[in-house]
Amino acid sequence: MTVHTIAGQLDAKGLKVAMVAARFNDFIVDRLISGALDYLERHGANREDITLVRVPGAFEMPLVCQKLAQSGRYNGVLALGAVIRGGTPHFDYVCAEATKGIAQAMLQAGTPIGFGLLTCDSIEQAIERAGAKAGNKGAEAAAAMLETVRVLEQL
Repeated sequence: MTVHTIAGQLDAKGLKVAMVAARFNDFIVDRLISGALDYLERHGANREDITLVRVPGAFEMPLVCQKLAQSGRYNGVLALGAVIRGGTPHFDYVCAEATKGIAQAMLQAGTPIGFGLLTCDSIEQAIERAGAKAGNKGAEAAAAMLETVRVLEQL
């Protein structure tokens, strides 16, 4: 018995992608942007087909992701940012609302949004996830978004 399998090919040729990147913690976010750009280009995307939108921080990302995803101009969107825990509960609120908002934006628009928002306990953890020991979560978000775009094309 054969199982019909639908899987996304990691081919970014011809795709229009928007990246929403927070300016807050930009020393980390810039590495996520670089990782995502490198990944997309190595998989066939043209730099001219990628739009970078900078927002103040993680809390502002969901609205901008939603507008871009609903615009019909992009096959996929990437949400890139870094929230690093401080001494107040602010971290918990920002992370929860940004995560929830980005998921809602994706579901409402029906456009894949790659989740590249780091939520770390320390600067060291953020550095590890932005291209050091733990890989580059910007590239991983680009891969997930790309694969989802290609799966949706087959449904």
